[in-house]
Amino acid sequence: MMDNSEKIAKAMELVEYGHYFSIHRPRQYGKTTTLFAMEEILKKSEEYFPIKLNFQGIDQKWHESDSAFAQMFMQQLANTLKYTSSELYNFVKEQNWIENLNTLSDFITDLTHFSPKKLVLLIDEVDASSNFMPFLSFLGMLRTKYLDRESPQHFTFHAVVLVGVHDIKSLKYKIRNQEEAQYNSPWNIAIDFDSDMEFKPHEIAPMLLDYSQAENVQMDIEAISQKLYFYTGGYPFLISRLCQIVVDKILPKKEKQDAWTEEYIEEAVQLIYNEVNTNFESLIKNLENHADLYELVYDMLVEGETVPFNPHNSTIRKGVTYGVFKQNGQLKIHNQIYKQIIYNYLISNERKKAKDIRIENQFIQADKLNFERILQRFQVHNKELYNSKQLPFLEKEWRLIFLAFLKPIVNGRGYFFIEPEISEERRLDVAVIFGQNKYVVELKRWYGQAAHQAGLLQLADYLEKQGLEEGYLLIFDHRRETVWQEEWTQVQGKRIFAVWV
Repeated sequence: MMDNSEKIAKAMELVEYGHYFSIHRPRQYGKTTTLFAMEEILKKSEEYFPIKLNFQGIDQKWHESDSAFAQMFMQQLANTLKYTSSELYNFVKEQNWIENLNTLSDFITDLTHFSPKKLVLLIDEVDASSNFMPFLSFLGMLRTKYLDRESPQHFTFHAVVLVGVHDIKSLKYKIRNQEEAQYNSPWNIAIDFDSDMEFKPHEIAPMLLDYSQAENVQMDIEAISQKLYFYTGGYPFLISRLCQIVVDKILPKKEKQDAWTEEYIEEAVQLIYNEVNTNFESLIKNLENHADLYELVYDMLVEGETVPFNPHNSTIRKGVTYGVFKQNGQLKIHNQIYKQIIYNYLISNERKKAKDIRIENQFIQADKLNFERILQRFQVHNKELYNSKQLPFLEKEWRLIFLAFLKPIVNGRGYFFIEPEISEERRLDVAVIFGQNKYVVELKRWYGQAAHQAGLLQLADYLEKQGLEEGYLLIFDHRRETVWQEEWTQVQGKRIFAVWV
């Protein structure tokens, strides 16, 4: 387990103050694990008693009316208390007068008077009920009791914690007459849970230390923690999955199985890109189901647009809710893995639209890529496929068209990834790994000769940092009379091959 003690401590502090709050984060973000840890702490407390319910998998019939919801709540309560408190369980089983939310409210008051400890209500997977009116009415009832909680006739739960993907506080309170709908949430008495639930390197390290000691495996814990954080952005599922891939798929193939290296994480990252799992399926589904989110992500990754983070923008909020974006001063895709998964998805869509691309033998020579030939063939490819009438489409899609062209060439024997600095000056830097060789190609638009010279210097500096002698420049010339040219250029001791398309 990663070290989530700081997160649990912040949540427990809110409980001790008697706050009502929700923990809303993307799927597989450690919400249920956090709730479980809170329950275990509360069980050992002399002051508090936890009641943990789960609203996932509940039959829709229980959401058809306030009466049905009240009965379902009582059943869940009894089932939970049966194994945690015989005293409270017997008290609940004696109550056969609960018919609706009004009587449920009275019962909660009686239960809190009867309990020797302060009751803390924990409800997991509240998204399963958030679209139903009885659940919203239930929240409204809790709000009413909370506001008058000092009165004996309205005694209620000391704290309530709701867990789900969406922010329950943002729900609108629906009533039968839609014209009179109120725009205040039934959960607006809740406070914000601001704890950062991503795992930083110092929180990843204890998990690696425990594993290394238990399995007698050597590793540079600090370096591997940093590497895991770099690729995952601290996303809990991705961290755990990469480590699992190392254990299950990479170590068994190594001669020395009692040591981890940073390269193992790199290998795991390449394997996870080809996985089909519920996390990635959810990521893509959210892009497909929300056209505004898809367009924003496309403009950021393919067009290289820089977008400031604005919490009041509904599309940005949606992306944060689903884990696509990271909350920051500048809007960013949450992590490097998500970035590549989205690129692969966009590329697959592009390949569906394009003609089949023949993989020519000239592209690969002696286990090396002939990148000069690849760019020359792409230039011909563009001439054959697109004409002046298609220029508006091509201006928007050309980067993606190139990546779709490149993927089948390197697929199986290599891979490519987009360098982190993808948005500077609207350029896209693609690094291709093929065998033991690395190739860097920069994708830029034509903005004149001065900008071109500056771009060559920029690429030469980058090649120096990467320890490479040659680089490649693909230039999209948006002028109506495209100059289909190519040239090798010597820049600061580096050879750069430039192609105009």
